[in-house]
Formats: sequence, structure tokens, C-alpha cells
Amino acid sequence: MRTHVTKGSEITRAWHVVDADGQVLGRLAAEVAKLLRGKHKPDYSPHLDTGDHVVIVNAEKIVLTGKKPDQKFRYRYSGYPSGMKAMPYREFMATQPTEVIRKAVRGMLPKNRLGRQMLRKVRIYAGPDHPHESQGPSDFELKTRPASAA
Repeated sequence: MRTHVTKGSEITRAWHVVDADGQVLGRLAAEVAKLLRGKHKPDYSPHLDTGDHVVIVNAEKIVLTGKKPDQKFRYRYSGYPSGMKAMPYREFMATQPTEVIRKAVRGMLPKNRLGRQMLRKVRIYAGPDHPHESQGPSDFELKTRPASAA
């Protein structure tokens, strides 16, 4: 029996709409990264971009657990002495909610040109509206942990 190797011409791409309302940032980013890489498909190949397109809506309603909104920081460095700027995630999420998710997803993709190609297939919107209705409905439902019975 021979091993099947997926070719670029055999790749089919679907569209998934993910609602980020009330979702934890890291868990959402992990699921989105899995869809972008194509790891949910039987023809997954690590050297090819076999993933699907992902549309994320309600990015402004993403959640960080614990004390992370105040203790986690976004750092920028200009390259000059004393040029490092730090912004707490509470402020970062209030000003640029789409970049919070993009940064989390980017960290879970390969750090090469393949990862940059995969990141181009994600579209993130702060509100519930997006212009990608023509691609049809998705059968993907983000799996969340059930609420504890406390």
C-alpha cells in the first residue's frame, strides 16, 4: 500500500464563521489555527497550506481569564534607547480588538512563509457584521467546555 501525498491541485477550501462572543482568547486562537493549518482534514500535509478560510466576528467580546487583562502586556519596541512601550491587554482589547485575536492566532502558526500565507486566510471583525455571506453557511461550531455546575 502506498502513502498518499496531497498535491496543491487537490486542495479544497471551505469557509468557517466563528463567533468570538464570550470565548476565551487562547482557546479560540487554538481552534482557529487548527482550521487555518488544515489539521482537521484527512488530507493534511505539514508542508502545504491545506487549511480553510476563517471569518471571526464579535472580536470585541473576547474574554481573558483571571487577572490577565491587567497583568498581561503588549510590548512594542521602536529600536531606539528607552523606546519600549507597554500597554495592558485591557486597553489593547478596548482599542484594537481585532489585533488581539490576530496576534494570538499568529503565535500558534508556523514561523515561516507558510505561516504568513495561512494568516492571510483569516478575517477578523469587531462587530457581528461581515461582508462574506456569499460563501455559504458553515457546519463548524466552536467546541467550548461546558459550564461547571457550581
